[in-house]
Amino acid sequence: MSNEQEIPASQADADVDTIAETPAEAAPDAAATHTEVGEHEYTIAELKKELEEAKHKAQDNWDKALRIQAEMENLKRRTQKDLEDAHKFALTGFAKELLPVLDSLVLGLQAATGDHEQVQKFREGSELTIKQFEAALAKFNVVTIDPVGQPFNAEHHQAMVMQAVEGVEPNTVVTVFQKGYLLNGRLLRPAMVVVAKAP
Repeated sequence: MSNEQEIPASQADADVDTIAETPAEAAPDAAATHTEVGEHEYTIAELKKELEEAKHKAQDNWDKALRIQAEMENLKRRTQKDLEDAHKFALTGFAKELLPVLDSLVLGLQAATGDHEQVQKFREGSELTIKQFEAALAKFNVVTIDPVGQPFNAEHHQAMVMQAVEGVEPNTVVTVFQKGYLLNGRLLRPAMVVVAKAP
């Protein structure tokens, strides 16, 4: 026998297997790394796409939020105005119901003619009552429209008759049949008038 030791056949076979397996094992790791990089690149592209979609959705939501905020501000202003109008014009129905009573007092005063002492007392009492009535209405911003001598205004006056009157410019109110009234600048009732026309 020589100085070299004899290697058992089973151990030699094992060493060959180990050498043969080493490159093969390294190859799957490289392939796995390559696959991971490929997947990683795909994921980045996908994430970029999702990011763009998210940005687009965020912008849409921001626009919606701004629109909703603007609508809420408008609603708040409208509600505030409606509330103010409700306070300002709460007496509309009540005032409209009182106006015929005032008209009746005025007609009663006009009908009371004569020089008798009782008639004079009645007239004085009616005039005071009418003044108190008008003062009470004025306290709640009910303003009288008595446009004699003023130009005709279709927003506040209702022309009952047009007649030619000498010395008066056309389209001027010459007589008021029934006074009109405003509540806080809003028309309660138009004044019924006679308007001058050109002769």
